[in-house]
Amino acid sequence: MIKQIPNIITSMNLLCGCVAVFFAVSGDLVTASFFAFLGIFFDFFDGLAARLLNAHSEIGLQFDSLADMITSGLVPSIVMVQLLSQSITGDTLQFNYEHSSTMNWAAIKIQYLPFIGLLIALASAYRLAKFNVDMRQTTSFIGLPTPANTLLILSLPLILAFQNSELITSIFLNQWFLIGLTILSSVLLNAEIPLFGLKFKTWDFGSNRIRYIFLLLSLIAIIVLKFIAIPVVILLYILLSLFQKREV
Repeated sequence: MIKQIPNIITSMNLLCGCVAVFFAVSGDLVTASFFAFLGIFFDFFDGLAARLLNAHSEIGLQFDSLADMITSGLVPSIVMVQLLSQSITGDTLQFNYEHSSTMNWAAIKIQYLPFIGLLIALASAYRLAKFNVDMRQTTSFIGLPTPANTLLILSLPLILAFQNSELITSIFLNQWFLIGLTILSSVLLNAEIPLFGLKFKTWDFGSNRIRYIFLLLSLIAIIVLKFIAIPVVILLYILLSLFQKREV
């Protein structure tokens, strides 16, 4: 039973992701974001539990990726679809059917441009599959991890809801900004960019300098900027990774 604890935690990640999908589809992006964040929280601890309990398994690895595909792949892509819909029509995506005695696909009124947001789901799926077979990513990452990308995308509805301004709305609900962010995040997920991991093998400062600096700066940013800190922290993560000394 103890060996199943990591899988139970992964199940909680998956459950949160599934709940987040329902809220995202219904247009409640704030609640969807909070459930996805909770799922990412569980995602962090399932790996930690597996290491502490020495309960690593191939099933656990695959199960973790499948759960991540929902929480950190499908959810952010649906949220992006809804944000794009808001930027174009002023409202979240709605499926409106005109009454007809026969099925007429031309009568289904849908804005198709927002579906560009689904590129995030495709890029996330490929990134997760690649991660499972890439032996270079045991202690660090090649490309932006899916949870980090999810935090980036889901920060947008939270900023719009809790720290909104005329400037923020004009930027975050600009369809070209959202399309550009969709493409950029999809590229970053699978780019050959080495990024440091946050797993501590030891607690000494020397070998974990970059991690301690990142965590300290992130904490300061969160205190000062609140939700706006999320994209700032993701950018900081990428920049610190690019400028860190390569470990041999």
